[in-house]
Amino acid sequence: MKKAIRFLLKTVAILFIIVNSIIAFHAYKFTHFYDVGEVTIKQQKDKTKWDITKEMLLGINAQKQQNTIADSATKIIKLTTKDNIELEAWYKTVDSAKGTICMFHGHGGKKSGTNKEAEEFRKMGYNTFQLDFRAHGSSKGNSCTIGVDEAEDVKLAYDFVKAKGEKNIILWGISMGASAITTSVKDYKELTPQKIILEMPFGTLMEAVEGRIKMMKLPPQPISTLITFWGGIQYGNWAFNMKPQEFAKKITCPTLLQWGANDPRVSRKEEETLFANLGTTNKKFVVYQNSAHESLCTNETTKWVNEVSSFLK
Repeated sequence: MKKAIRFLLKTVAILFIIVNSIIAFHAYKFTHFYDVGEVTIKQQKDKTKWDITKEMLLGINAQKQQNTIADSATKIIKLTTKDNIELEAWYKTVDSAKGTICMFHGHGGKKSGTNKEAEEFRKMGYNTFQLDFRAHGSSKGNSCTIGVDEAEDVKLAYDFVKAKGEKNIILWGISMGASAITTSVKDYKELTPQKIILEMPFGTLMEAVEGRIKMMKLPPQPISTLITFWGGIQYGNWAFNMKPQEFAKKITCPTLLQWGANDPRVSRKEEETLFANLGTTNKKFVVYQNSAHESLCTNETTKWVNEVSSFLK
């Protein structure tokens, strides 16, 4: 009997180590972006059974998306984080600007992915400042913390625009970019934008992981909890404390929250909780019935332009 119990305990211990090792690899790949050319990225149709098996065990490799080339009227700006990571941004001005919109893309995205929104903002009369988060696009670094350290990137963009003498600074972010904004407002008391536009921010980091796991058609628990745990361990933070829906209480300026009703990654409950927690009564929640987790501006342009322009008046 004792031998059987020892064997059972050893088996459980071995399985525990194997499962957590696999989860740790997935957590790393979820938060790591390779430089272009550093790894080979195959299309799904070109993957062999061995490739698929490796991805199941070790996670999926992801590389930085390359930006489309900026036009000659765009100023390329370099910012540096406290850890000496160089960030790249595009700054484009318009005549007689009403203010400046600081723009932040989502997880795995790039600043040129927000070009449609930037174009519409400039038509409304605003300068635009589009930033590549660390480990994304043309910025340096390879590690992404899903909005935790990226809060500093938001502050750097805000400080740059403020140093230009801008008085009317608006923050706009989509997905991780929106969540990073809420974190930045919580982390930096001196960050005081005039208005904020949040599009499909996740409620908590663990819910963001759950959304990704569901997209992979896997059971969200306990995988999401384990990935959140190991992801935090790898970057030296308690990832379960990353709760934009709680940080929203620190936002006291007028805020527009927007979300697509068909979003498979961020739930309506997450958005309603965040909206209720916003520390301002000057707020609006807009639902786009024909959109998912995507650019609302691109998918429902007319509605987006009407809602945003009305909010910015």
